[in-house]
Amino acid sequence: LLFVVGTVSCTLFLAVNGLYSASDDVIELTPTNFNKEVIQSESLWLVEFYAPWCGHCQRLTPEWKKAATALKGVVKVGAVDADKHQSLGGQYGVRGFPTIKIFGANKNKAEDYQGGRTSDAIVDAALSALRSLVKQRLSGRSGGYSSGKQSRESGGGDKKDVIELTDDSFDKNVINSDDVWMVEFYAPWCGHCKNLEPEWAAAATEVKEQTKGKVKLAAVDATVNQVLASRYGIRGFPTIKIFQKGEDPVDYDGGRTRSDIIARALDLFSDNAPPPELLEIISEDVLKSTCDAHQLCIISVLPHILDTGASGRNSYLDVMLKMAEKYKKKMWGWLWTEAGAQSDLENSLGIGGFGYPAMAAVNARKMKFALLKGSFSEQGINEFLRELSVGRGSTAPVGGGAFPKIHSVEPWDGKDGELPVEDDIDLSDVDLDDWGKDEL
Repeated sequence: LLFVVGTVSCTLFLAVNGLYSASDDVIELTPTNFNKEVIQSESLWLVEFYAPWCGHCQRLTPEWKKAATALKGVVKVGAVDADKHQSLGGQYGVRGFPTIKIFGANKNKAEDYQGGRTSDAIVDAALSALRSLVKQRLSGRSGGYSSGKQSRESGGGDKKDVIELTDDSFDKNVINSDDVWMVEFYAPWCGHCKNLEPEWAAAATEVKEQTKGKVKLAAVDATVNQVLASRYGIRGFPTIKIFQKGEDPVDYDGGRTRSDIIARALDLFSDNAPPPELLEIISEDVLKSTCDAHQLCIISVLPHILDTGASGRNSYLDVMLKMAEKYKKKMWGWLWTEAGAQSDLENSLGIGGFGYPAMAAVNARKMKFALLKGSFSEQGINEFLRELSVGRGSTAPVGGGAFPKIHSVEPWDGKDGELPVEDDIDLSDVDLDDWGKDEL
């Protein structure tokens, strides 16, 4: 059996059993058509970001189709395969599936839909959002794609998240900053710069929100700040450069739309983001929430603390953390437990009482797993995960077809283990001369 992962599985799955087809009233959205269909549209949009393998998404599908049919001609209903189009999902901060967003008057500020998953609840929310949109128009606040340009031309504040830098402020803000900076060098008279301005401003707001301010978009008037323009060899406008701590600046040569800029910013963010959290399995909730939320969860069973001590255990955890960093773009979950603490789980994964440390990669939606056959080292684990990431490696079904009972345990305190203390035996009043005699 192949352990199919990532885009490979997505392609195969959709070919056999796509969640939506051309015959539905749900409009399929991709990075190619999203800007034209949604962002530039005057219509209200409800957009579902889904993954074909996600059980919740599969259950939502008939309700989403029903809602789309009911709202036809009134509200647009779309769907994005965010497993296939990860850049589009990342652009809108999609971390779990399904995520539903409402694109209303301000297309650059989508709202999260938090309502029920029935067609009735979805339709009610759509009509409520539509009412708000119409009332905004009635009160003179425009909606749709043109609003950004209008506010720019009327001196509005849509550039609020673009940081203006000068010869005096540049170094203290950018150089040696732990954040990533994307800096546009512009000239006020330049037509291309004026065209870029609303895109750069909209991207700045979205990027600030999605990266919690870790990627910053800035602008430098190169006609005024000639020290900077000279230092970085600015010859044409606009020129965009990327600044990261400890590295020489590089030119941004991607597209000039907000979606292109946001996609690159989020790639830079994920390159610099911390690795996923490595969690100890101390309860059923930790296991379920991690494995349900990620396409794969990587579970390690480490030797008993009495066999390794704290330093030995920490060396194993360090190896896992390095691998979590290396494969962080895969967005897998990472878990560990001590040998014997979750014996039912060990048995269901074919580990069961020997050969520690051990590692299993579990696909919770299929309830299948693959076992690390090589060494529990950076090289051995890297080879194991690399095979999985390209869809290779043998798998087996999880014993019993579901996760077994998980015991609640105290988290490791970070210390060496201690043998259980035995009660002292007082031998002072035992007549040792009588030992060994048979008593009648």
